[in-house]
Amino acid sequence: MNNFKLALKQVGYTNKAYWRNPASVFFTFAFPLIFLVIFTLIFGGNNTTRISATQTVHTSTFYVPAIAVFSIISACFTNIAISVAFSRDAGILKRTRGTPLPSWAYFFGRIVHAILIAILLVAIVTAFGALFYHAKLPTSSLPAFLLTLIVGAASFCSLGLATTVLIPNAEAAPAVVNGIILPLLFISNVFIPLNNPPAWLNTLSKIFPVRRFSESMLASFFPVAGQSTFRWTDLLVMLVWGIFGLVIAIRYFSWEPKR
Repeated sequence: MNNFKLALKQVGYTNKAYWRNPASVFFTFAFPLIFLVIFTLIFGGNNTTRISATQTVHTSTFYVPAIAVFSIISACFTNIAISVAFSRDAGILKRTRGTPLPSWAYFFGRIVHAILIAILLVAIVTAFGALFYHAKLPTSSLPAFLLTLIVGAASFCSLGLATTVLIPNAEAAPAVVNGIILPLLFISNVFIPLNNPPAWLNTLSKIFPVRRFSESMLASFFPVAGQSTFRWTDLLVMLVWGIFGLVIAIRYFSWEPKR
């Protein structure tokens, strides 16, 4: 069997292992919908949110692409970083390293599976929003929406693998991962709409890929006549962060438990 077939087999193995853990599957798919309902109840109603200088949408509709961003980050960053850290401490990565499976095939299986789960999550959140919050599906800007989804998912997968370098052991994994991502979610137009943030906070948040991902998803979900739905600068920043994460993961990734 050639290496590419091995990589595809690894995708299938990762998928089977994932679906055989029903507790993990349930909370992975339930959390985004729970957050969508909670945020729309707290900030929604008849309230509106300004997403650009010329465009205002209902707050409940705003949270559909915002929670889709959260779903992708959860599947591609949080889940990968934590699950890989636990596999490393359990010795699974060490045993995998001793098999004929190429290293890149293992990463390929993890990343492709996470992207597939992210696409499924986005489809569920979008359908839920269309059914209960009358959110319009981005059919006219679907290419920009899909490109943003794929670039964002791949970038956060790379960053999730890179984050394992910072995790000393499995017990510390949830604290390290959530300590990194939760503050960024709050300052990046995901959990709370940023209508008029302080200049320093606006500048700071745009350095990181979460804000870029959120802005790009909003632009593709709520197209404006006469404006491009492709946020090329945001996509480029996400891509640079993804390459950076991949380089760190390749250079410093540990297959054995850290002492």
